[in-house]
Amino acid sequence: MSSQQRNSRRRFLRNAVGTIAAFTIVPRHVLGRGYLAPSDTLTKGVIGVGAMGRGHFEYAGTRTVAICDVDTRHIQLALQALGGGNGVKTFRDYRELINLPEVDIVHIATPPHWHGIMAADAAKAGKDIWCEKPMTRTIGEGKRVVEAVQQHGRIFRLNTWFRFSDNFYGMNTTVKPIKKLVDSGLLGWPLKVTVSRHTGFDWKFYWVGKTDLPVEPVPQELDYEMWLGPAPYKPYSTHRVHTTFRGYWDYDGGGLGDMGQHYLDPIQYFLGKDNDSPVHVAVDAPQQHDDAVGTWRKITYTYADGCQIILDGDGSMTDAAYIEGPKGKLYKGFQCTIPDIERKLAEFPDPAPVVTDFVEAVKGRKKFALNEENGHRSCTIVNIGKIALQLGRSLHFDPVQQVFINDEGANRLLNPPLRGPWSI
Repeated sequence: MSSQQRNSRRRFLRNAVGTIAAFTIVPRHVLGRGYLAPSDTLTKGVIGVGAMGRGHFEYAGTRTVAICDVDTRHIQLALQALGGGNGVKTFRDYRELINLPEVDIVHIATPPHWHGIMAADAAKAGKDIWCEKPMTRTIGEGKRVVEAVQQHGRIFRLNTWFRFSDNFYGMNTTVKPIKKLVDSGLLGWPLKVTVSRHTGFDWKFYWVGKTDLPVEPVPQELDYEMWLGPAPYKPYSTHRVHTTFRGYWDYDGGGLGDMGQHYLDPIQYFLGKDNDSPVHVAVDAPQQHDDAVGTWRKITYTYADGCQIILDGDGSMTDAAYIEGPKGKLYKGFQCTIPDIERKLAEFPDPAPVVTDFVEAVKGRKKFALNEENGHRSCTIVNIGKIALQLGRSLHFDPVQQVFINDEGANRLLNPPLRGPWSI
């Protein structure tokens, strides 16, 4: 190599290093929406700052910069929880929050009738999304969220975590060994899973609605029109909003809506049904009111391969195993009829690793463990159960097209019209 070539090479390398160094200190807004240096603290805006929203102001690697609520009392309590606010911006209209350029993540902690619209709008605004359960109130809204998140390249997390952490209710273990047991084939196939108070679960039937609601004046601090949003107009009553909204079909689905994804998403995961849905749902329940959610005795889901999930509402299945297969049973507390089960499971591989740190997922643009796709599928289990309850009859479902088979009445509830001017 000649001296002239060596000098040219040195100048090239020196210029290249300078260019790289300059690039690493360019501000995020110059590089374009979505760019994050690994060392950056993520900023978030929280929509809905009642008790649930206020409980999620702090998670590692993030900082709350904006909050939104239609109740000024909630805003005041939230600012107190944030130490007086410290520059946190406040809004009553979520659309202003999601369009803030300084917000990276939108955390949706509103009643479920708002989840679909807000999640889709946040995705379109270029925000990553952390959404409380249930993911959406309807199956049609869930499909729109999946489309919006993927079309705009966003990272989505549904906030139920039992498929990847914490003891899973009465099982006295995380879901991981349950997944290993199912995958091992030691229980055989197909499997029947029973979700009952006798296997460690609580359907919270105190989340029922009232059928004789008094009409009351709207409190001055509440924008009730915005609280209702896309839901049908109903006169204001205290029991209809805030902590007791779960008892009304327009906003949620009682104990099934409240706890369904917590209980059913891990089952979907360990049965390997993340890309599937039941083909049949049967209900045993009193006739439901058209506004107020009631209780139910039993809901039975059946998959095409014969697997079943049974929701025991009245506690009549006193001797049921949590999981039952042709070769063995698993009871509450991870008590198995297969001898020496822990030693046997140690011989099988662990479940495939997934990303369970949301900050890591956002920074690395990696799909989160419980995302828009598998979250929509587990929410669909909840929502087809709700529709069967509302109609009081068994239903056949097409998991591919995500429609009911030969049932126009049920299909109308897949994607009911939203009250104007709202759309998704």
